Amino acid sequence: MNTLRNRVQLIGNLGSDPEIINLEDGKKIAKFSIATNETYKNAQGDKIESTCW
Repeated sequence: MNTLRNRVQLIGNLGSDPEIINLEDGKKIAKFSIATNETYKNAQGDKIESTCW
């Protein structure tokens, strides 16, 4: 059987400390908020900075 493996790299700033949740079967889940920043120039040449959570 083939093993599929996915990889994601998130680059940004943490909004708060990660929350670790222990599941009944012994597995763990980490929940966290992350902010990413985007900088670009609009049609008028103005620098626009945008943050998305």
